[in-house]
Amino acid sequence: MMANVITGLRILVSAVLLFCPVFSPRFYALYLIGGLSDMADGIIARKTNSVSEFGSRFDSIADFVFVAVCLIKILPVLDIPIWLYVWTAVIALIKIINIISGYVMQKRYVAVHTTMNKVTGVLLFMLPLVSTIVSLEYSGIPICSVATFAAVQEGHFIRIGRHPIRKRGGN
Repeated sequence: MMANVITGLRILVSAVLLFCPVFSPRFYALYLIGGLSDMADGIIARKTNSVSEFGSRFDSIADFVFVAVCLIKILPVLDIPIWLYVWTAVIALIKIINIISGYVMQKRYVAVHTTMNKVTGVLLFMLPLVSTIVSLEYSGIPICSVATFAAVQEGHFIRIGRHPIRKRGGN
């Protein structure tokens, strides 16, 4: 129950984030709350033995909302090279193929959360925090490299039916 409340908080924080100036102190505070809530809900669900299918799906929805809001706010203010847009589109295509493949093979939405997916998430989460210090020309390459590997690995695990980390809210 508490984990789902924290997940719901992430959706609320995302909505408020829409109305904050990008890279303002309030933006960073809400951004950190949103990111930390993503980590906290999974930990709390496991500690309180409240892991559930609903929690997992709710967390995935909250993740999507948080990421979408962050993209809406951050993308317009960043100077993103074309090659980075193309690479990101390729990663997104791989992820879409993974979703379709999981559905075709298992007749349901399959979310495989590997260690590399977690590393990708941490790197992406840190990007707005360091974007005023490190240019995307430099930070984009390692992030996209890790994200590409994670997406391909996720697809491989879906196709062989192996799920290394079962997800429940925030993990």
